[in-house]
Amino acid sequence: MAGWEGSAHDTRIFLDAIRYPKYKFPHPPNGKYYLVDFGYPQMKGYLGPYRGQRYHLPDFCRGRPVSGKEEVFNHSHSSLRSVIKRTFGVLKKKWAILRDMPSYSFEKQTMIVVAAMTIHNFIRKHAGRNDADFMEYEDINWAYENNIDLEIVHGRESDDDDDDDDDGDDDGESNNSSGFEMELTRDAIASSLMNSL
Repeated sequence: MAGWEGSAHDTRIFLDAIRYPKYKFPHPPNGKYYLVDFGYPQMKGYLGPYRGQRYHLPDFCRGRPVSGKEEVFNHSHSSLRSVIKRTFGVLKKKWAILRDMPSYSFEKQTMIVVAAMTIHNFIRKHAGRNDADFMEYEDINWAYENNIDLEIVHGRESDDDDDDDDDGDDDGESNNSSGFEMELTRDAIASSLMNSL
């Protein structure tokens, strides 16, 4: 969805992407979910965290150990978001122009972003395991993912600095049947995570 102004709210861009078939947005298949934050609507295939519970990893570092199924779920959800943030790290490392975009026209900047993502995806598909930048971040992600389970089990906190503020302006969960279905799915996943401790 390159081409939106930086001031555009993530939820507005997301809803535009999923509403218009011209974008061919790849919705998650049945039984799979995209992680979304508090600001996104609760709808089928899009799994958000529990509201009113600790969420960001630094909150867990500064406080008591993870407890209860909602916090266990939110900690896992936030940990997975951190993997996504590190993925953006490799993009910016490999494509320095994305870190410090020249003052080209907005249209040209949009084309640069799309070109960088296209080349990135090509490399990942055809040479990904042999690319030094990708290997470095995969090693970090592997180590991080394997430590998360140990942290939850032993009540240790993560050192991740996930300091993003919630983008959301949605004050409540969606009341539609799709939202209710996702609430049930989230509860089932949270219970499963809790039972695996």
